[in-house]
Amino acid sequence: MFLGVILLGLTLSIFAVGCVRGETPGKRGAAYNDVATVSQLSQAGTVRWAYNWEMSAAGTLPSDIEYVPMLKKASFEGWQTSVESALADGSKYILGFNEPDYPTQASLSPSEAAGFFKQYITPFQGRAKLVSPAVTSSTEAGKGLKWLDEFMKACSSCEISVIAVHWYGDSFDNFKTFVNDAVTQAKNSYNLFEVWVTEFALNADVSGVTQGAEAFIQDATSWLDSQPAVTRYSYFMCAEGYLLSGGSLNDAGHPVYIFEPVHIFEPVHISEPVYLVKLVYFVKPDFFFKLIYIMELSCLLGPL
Repeated sequence: MFLGVILLGLTLSIFAVGCVRGETPGKRGAAYNDVATVSQLSQAGTVRWAYNWEMSAAGTLPSDIEYVPMLKKASFEGWQTSVESALADGSKYILGFNEPDYPTQASLSPSEAAGFFKQYITPFQGRAKLVSPAVTSSTEAGKGLKWLDEFMKACSSCEISVIAVHWYGDSFDNFKTFVNDAVTQAKNSYNLFEVWVTEFALNADVSGVTQGAEAFIQDATSWLDSQPAVTRYSYFMCAEGYLLSGGSLNDAGHPVYIFEPVHIFEPVHISEPVYLVKLVYFVKPDFFFKLIYIMELSCLLGPL
């Protein structure tokens, strides 16, 4: 108890100097199949949006989670009605096709995808921001960022605002290289400044998280949070065996994926005590989240 009082006093004193909102809130999302699993990720308030590779949410999401509809493939029955419903419920974005460069997914040529995009997604421009088809990280000819480039040339009048990509690979360094390449291509080739990474994981974790998943997720989310051009991302995926085990968040899901880095409240003039805040989190996470709640109130209401 005495230790808790000391930690509370020291931690609050850091933020009493000045509370400044960072750029990370709203980036982290939930990629799901079962809508009931999303509530587990949303409990800490760090996951703010979700999608399920479909045009409707297939259930009720937590009230603070924005649903993003997707035109997964060239199948359009119910599309108009579903998007209208999503927009009425607060959706601000519409996602293009899922991996059109991959044979077992949407499997569309750039010109086919551009034609369908213009017909079914572009008409919603002005009511929502339009997101490109999400391409794979393949470096094969006609796939990945190469496919995306051909699509964007064919879809120059599609009113796309955001580029979406997926990544699966074997190292954090390769992940950073690919995302940086996507950001550079978006900026230099299309004059676009928002990139979403709507699926990412190590190849070893495609069928479920392994021992190395925690470290990778921690490195990847921390890095993505620091990249201003990456405005949203979602780890693959919000499901049993991935971020959940036995219906609850596992070690990869909590504390790693739903943990908001402490820099969402930037300390002003005082930097060293931030290590104390991190120590509080790792030693006593439940107490840490109570501190975060108190500090957020302090930032909203002014000095205590």
